[in-house]
Amino acid sequence: MNIKNLVFDFGGVVVTLDHDEAVRRFRKLGLKDASQQLDPYTQGGIFGELELGRIGAEEFIDQLGALCHRKLSYEECQHAWLGYRKEVPQRNLDALVRLREEGYRLILLSNTNPFMMKWAMSGDFDGKGNSVADYFDAVYLSYKLGVMKPNEMFFRTMLMEEQILPASTLFIDDGPRNVAAASQLGIHVYCPENGKDWTKEIYQFIK
Repeated sequence: MNIKNLVFDFGGVVVTLDHDEAVRRFRKLGLKDASQQLDPYTQGGIFGELELGRIGAEEFIDQLGALCHRKLSYEECQHAWLGYRKEVPQRNLDALVRLREEGYRLILLSNTNPFMMKWAMSGDFDGKGNSVADYFDAVYLSYKLGVMKPNEMFFRTMLMEEQILPASTLFIDDGPRNVAAASQLGIHVYCPENGKDWTKEIYQFIK
């Protein structure tokens, strides 16, 4: 069966991540064990609670402030989260536009949170007034759905909502556990490393 649907991870695929910078920024806020608290792929603790939508931005700020032993502002917390954002390579955005023009349905499936998405869903995302949603036909976010990769329910929800078949779908994610979970459901997978140029190699999986 031909690939018709391309499901992209956000951080590590569309956007290049800088895990170390995020750790530095959270440590600067006063989170001494930031390197233990933050995970490159699937968050735990209050970070996981935020990305699962179990707590909102305000509650996260309060709980992080308690861990840092001081009062924090929204801006400080967002600045720390945006430490993950290394760059948005233009080649990736050009590839997304081209793939849509070639007739593929593009879907975003991301473990993320309201701090990152406030930036990504704004015109600041590409610096040209477009948000990340402008590059996709559908967007599925962990904190909105209450489930995170590699939980298979995240993938099942997306397949059901989109009414698409695993066999006609390619999932692109830099997290080995995430692609393994998708593969178990019969979805085709491609696991480029964070920041790697996938824009040409992807055609080996879809042609």
